[in-house]
Amino acid sequence: MSPRKKNSPIADLPIWAQKLAQKYLTRTVSTFVLTGAVRDLQPLTTDEGRTFGPLRTFLAEELFGARDHVLFYDRSSGIRAATPETQKELSRVFAGYDAMYGTDFAKVMPRDPGRALQVLENFLRLKLSEGRSLALVLDFAETLAPAGDLGHMSAEDRFVITTLVKWASDPQFLAGNLSVVLIAENLADISPRLSRNPYVANIEIGLPGVEERLEFIRTKLDGRRLQSVSDVPQQGLAQMTAGLSRINLDRLITEAVEHGVRITPETLKERKREIIQAECHGLLEFIEPTHTLDAVAGHHKARAMLRNAANALKKGRLEVLPMGYLISGPVGTGKTFLTTCFAGDIGVPCVKFLNFRSQWQGVTEANLEKIFSLLKALWPVAVIVDEADAFLGNRDASGDSGTSSRVFAAIASFMGNTEYRGKIIWFLLTCRPDLLPIDLKRQGRAEEHLALFYPQSDEERDELFRVLCRKTKVEVDLPSFSALLPSGGANVSGADIEAMLVRARFRALADGREKVTADDVRAVAQDFVPPNYPLEIELQNLVALQECTSRDLLPEAYRAMDRAQISSRIRELKALLEER
Repeated sequence: MSPRKKNSPIADLPIWAQKLAQKYLTRTVSTFVLTGAVRDLQPLTTDEGRTFGPLRTFLAEELFGARDHVLFYDRSSGIRAATPETQKELSRVFAGYDAMYGTDFAKVMPRDPGRALQVLENFLRLKLSEGRSLALVLDFAETLAPAGDLGHMSAEDRFVITTLVKWASDPQFLAGNLSVVLIAENLADISPRLSRNPYVANIEIGLPGVEERLEFIRTKLDGRRLQSVSDVPQQGLAQMTAGLSRINLDRLITEAVEHGVRITPETLKERKREIIQAECHGLLEFIEPTHTLDAVAGHHKARAMLRNAANALKKGRLEVLPMGYLISGPVGTGKTFLTTCFAGDIGVPCVKFLNFRSQWQGVTEANLEKIFSLLKALWPVAVIVDEADAFLGNRDASGDSGTSSRVFAAIASFMGNTEYRGKIIWFLLTCRPDLLPIDLKRQGRAEEHLALFYPQSDEERDELFRVLCRKTKVEVDLPSFSALLPSGGANVSGADIEAMLVRARFRALADGREKVTADDVRAVAQDFVPPNYPLEIELQNLVALQECTSRDLLPEAYRAMDRAQISSRIRELKALLEER
């Protein structure tokens, strides 16, 4: 492969490479840490035109193609040169090193980091003194300078970290034409002595954006060839593959071309979900919305607010959208269902946080870093955090060497980045919003606070019953479901009604019938005894009422309630529940 022409303009480079070049040109930084999609393909310019190759090739031919010497090192392959000329120069310099120290590195170059970094430093200083330009790429840097307590590391790990920290601030390295690049997928895997060093620049390689994916598709397939294997046009394919790396996109196209797996919107959606969930290793769950806001019964004001937000998003008016929503209310009010219906209304991916925490040091932060990178590539995306008060923790968490507090700070910082307004929409769901830290529910993060309550009237209960009949596929004709409830159904939730319909189906099946009758529903409704937690439900109602940021969203019965009395009653309920 022919390298691209030397001294090409920085503007031709990907955004991350432009950042690296600009920082290098200031001559205040010579050490860089590349993280993110470091195993993805990168664009290359050759005599034959545009192509794509691994990051190693991009660094050698595109970014550092004009350097006199480009070297690579990792624990597995040892020291390697980018060109035969540099390889010969290495052997010549190492022969001198052997003569001085009695080693035999000219024949067999060292692979262990302790000796490899020593001989590399010797080579770099010699060539810098001769006025040469150099680049040294250290791959799998997490195996060279791992995160962790220095006191528990081996002598070799401590030596490597010390050496790299010393290189970062070395006057000769800073003044010379030298770049030292460390490559690792996650910044959290790198020793903070490097990643937080003021002489080290951390640069994230993001997943390709829509224009970059479109360029890759056009390079792989012209329009005519794409039509023969895909029902989705180029632009649509580029839009629908958000969150995929070029390697994954290449796999998708190769399967279509070589194995006849035609690309349709349905197969693309399924393959994309499989690929991303595999990449996430179970950190995120993709939720495929099957309903829109039309399927939501009750909650009319909250539904109208979300529908207006969906319309603004469809028009591209991201600046008017909230950063996120806090949706609270007693158990069984349909918080998750409302959120997924909103995602279905706007037609964007919807993901749910799974357990990204790990018992191993550094893994939790690395998992979170991977999640953030994926969310940025997927936008616009709705992110659901269920039981947010327990799931996200707080700044005061202790007992795990500060991991929980650092994770909380990272999530709060990411949520509050206004660059993502309208692109990453957060939904924090909880029945106890009073336990959620203020840091997450303040303005600038979860800005809109919606409160959901149980149906307040017979009309609302009957409407909810009809919607849930469609959901559970129960066809039954009843003039009024509320009339069947012994106590009038004042505290019956949507979850309770759904449970009754499931029991009615079970009753019909046990009687040898497929069709549910009105008698089945009537019998179940009169027999059904909902779980009775009056103090808990009252507390959940009051804290949701207190948290709501729109008076218009509240039922009439709650609007006139005095805030001071609400706070007083909440304290009473908490005291009563603590005494149990």
